[in-house]
Amino acid sequence: MTTNPTTTTVPGRRASYLADTRTGLPLPDAPTFRSAEDERRSRRQRLAASLRLFGKYGFGEGISGHISVRDPQHPDRFWVNPFGVSFNRVKVRDLICVDSTGTVVAGPYPVNPSAFVIHSKIHELRADAEAAAHAHTVHSRALGSLRRLLEPVDQESAAFYEDQVLYTDYEGPSITVEQGHDIATRLGGKRAILLAHHGLITVGGSIEEAAHWFFTFHSCAGVQLLAAPAGTPHVMSHDQAIAAKGGFGDVQLGRFSFELLYDEITHEQPDLLEE
Repeated sequence: MTTNPTTTTVPGRRASYLADTRTGLPLPDAPTFRSAEDERRSRRQRLAASLRLFGKYGFGEGISGHISVRDPQHPDRFWVNPFGVSFNRVKVRDLICVDSTGTVVAGPYPVNPSAFVIHSKIHELRADAEAAAHAHTVHSRALGSLRRLLEPVDQESAAFYEDQVLYTDYEGPSITVEQGHDIATRLGGKRAILLAHHGLITVGGSIEEAAHWFFTFHSCAGVQLLAAPAGTPHVMSHDQAIAAKGGFGDVQLGRFSFELLYDEITHEQPDLLEE
């Protein structure tokens, strides 16, 4: 038996087929920008794309659901989808910018009060949360009604291992700053918070990450809900879950995974980029 020298692993040396990244995958670095305006444009484009993807995957529920991204020049402001515009119709030019008082400082539409009270407090209390995604999806509402979080039944769900929290203090629609503050406080440093009787929120260090984690959590909730009636799902051990999270929970992977969806939706629905 001969050994292929290109795949031989030398102790202490990274294998030749692995890239110089934490996961070993050939993932590109985060983009850099020449100006705050260039970065703002990129964030707004990806915000609009995220909203269209929410529409494509059926996350719309009337006026409910919002995604935000912090403004790169004014950290106390964030861009968010406007009140009363469908996920399926929103364009870059429709997005609004809101300051810490709830005043719309840019954009043609009003802000959803729930979007303001929840997202403003997340951005205020989590300096590392550049973006937050929220919607009332079928899978998240079903899982929340059971008051269960994701279990590490597969690699994707392990991305949230020890990185999620269940919120059960429902007090009606979130329209007060106190409610938003409580949700943001309970989120803490976690990646996701499942709101019983409400929906799901995910956060990330970029709009790409926040959106990717949302899609992943939603699909993992579906897997868990499908598996449970068929039997008793076998979950990973602690060590297995930590190992899987090191790959599927990697922020660089999360950001790049979204770029595939961005490429897909901008080709399918190029009008979303209209400014």
